[in-house]
This record gives sequence, C-alpha cells and structure tokens, in this order.
Amino acid sequence: MCTIEVKVTVTTYLSTMETEQELSVLARQASAVVRRVALQIGEAYGTVQACEVELKSRNSLVSRVDREAEESLVKGLRALLPDAGFLTEEGTVKQSRARNRWIIDPLDGTTNFLHGLPFFAISIALERDGQLVLGIVHEVSRNEHFVAWKDGGAWCNEQRISVSKQEKLADSLIATGFPYYDFSRTEAYIEVLKAFMRQTRGVRRIGSAALDLAYVACGRFEAFYEYALHPWDVAGGIVLVREAGGVVTDFAGDQEVCASGSEILAAGPFIHPLAQEQIKLYF
Repeated sequence: MCTIEVKVTVTTYLSTMETEQELSVLARQASAVVRRVALQIGEAYGTVQACEVELKSRNSLVSRVDREAEESLVKGLRALLPDAGFLTEEGTVKQSRARNRWIIDPLDGTTNFLHGLPFFAISIALERDGQLVLGIVHEVSRNEHFVAWKDGGAWCNEQRISVSKQEKLADSLIATGFPYYDFSRTEAYIEVLKAFMRQTRGVRRIGSAALDLAYVACGRFEAFYEYALHPWDVAGGIVLVREAGGVVTDFAGDQEVCASGSEILAAGPFIHPLAQEQIKLYF
C-alpha cells in the first residue's frame, strides 16, 4: 500500500513538472506573438481617423486597430494550439469552447488609445479545463511585458514581480474603473469610492483593467476593484496577480471571478480582506 502511494505521488509530481515546463514554453511562444502585435499597435498610435471608429455600445468604442490586432493575435495563437477555442472582445473569430481556450482583449484601453493617452495594453489568457493557467498583459507605450503561468510566478520584462506586502489601508494606493454602461449600482460605487478616498493614500483610474491588474501584480497598486467588466478585460491580469502572490475574488469573496468577469477585487494578501470589508458595506 505504501509503495502504491509513493508511485502515485511521484507520478503526480512528474505530471505537475511537465505541465509547468509546457506552460513555460507556451508562455515564451505566446509572448513573441503578443510583442509582434504590440509593434503593430504602436505603429498605428496617433494615426486613426474618426471615420475608422465605431460605437459598439454605450461608451464602448472600437477601431480598425482593435480588429486588426485581434486577427493577428488569433492567427499567431492558433498556430501554437491548433485545437484551441477562442473568446475575444471583437468577435473576429468564431467564439468556441475547448479544453484549451484563449481569452483575448486586443486593445484594452481603446478610448485612451484614440484620445492619445498612453495607457493601453494587449491582454491574453489561456484557460485550460475551465481554469486560467497563463496570462500576458503588454503595455504598448512603455513596452512593459507582464507574463505569468500556473506555478511559474509572475514576471515583468524578465524580472520576477510580486504584489505589495503593505498591511495598512492608510498607506495603500487603490485603483478602480468607473462604470461606463451599467449604472444600476452607481450609488453603492460612489459610497465605496468615498470610503477609499478617506481611508487610503489615494485612488487612481487609468482606464484599463488589464493594466490595473498588472500594476497590482508588481506592487504599484495595493488593490484594484471594479464592476461591469467582461472576462477578456481581466483574465490575463488575474493570472498575473495570483502568481505574484495576490488574491483575486468578486466582491463577495468568490474566487471563480472570471466566469463572468462582472466584478473584481484584486489585492495583496493583507489588503484584500480590508478592502473587501469596505466594499461589502455597500454592495
């Protein structure tokens, strides 16, 4: 009996090692795809005409750059995993589920991009058997490349990163995003915003959930919260924060936050419960 248990343990260990090595290789390959598309987006920065911009829904813009970037990402990632499915913001490819599924936001922060504000990024994630196992966020203007994979840690430009170890809200910088189409919980949101304004070092809103999460992962922000999001907004960043030692949940504390992406709280392990306590007072 003891021998069998040892064999199972060894087999499980080897399987875990093989998976981590596979994801490490896949992360490097996917990173190369993302970097190429980042160059494509950078070349288009400042060149988009008003006639090339559409209003998808209330306060939600899309340009030819979004669609062209998504098509390039799909093409490159499909070459890595031919049988993978896709969930993409712009719907340039058939949306489908499979054991492996890429979740893609080709240009998170489109409004910033179109208004000449340098806060926009590519965000991709790999979902395997329903679990997020790889995430990449690439900030185009600063050429900062954030990447993480399951049990492989989180990295920015090949340097290991980790979330803030701050323990006090009073010494924390908090990030958020304003609701732009779902105003049903605006009053609660404003109350939480007021609470954080009073109790923290400050609140920032840069207009890209992907970057907010990347900045939590590397310790620039102590926490990020927002509601009325989509899976492609947050999937890549969720992997970054978790692999950097942080906690990601919805406002109620459920860790299966990417199922809908509708609300999110990401923070370091000490600040997360303190921030959640404030949010739960109003939501």
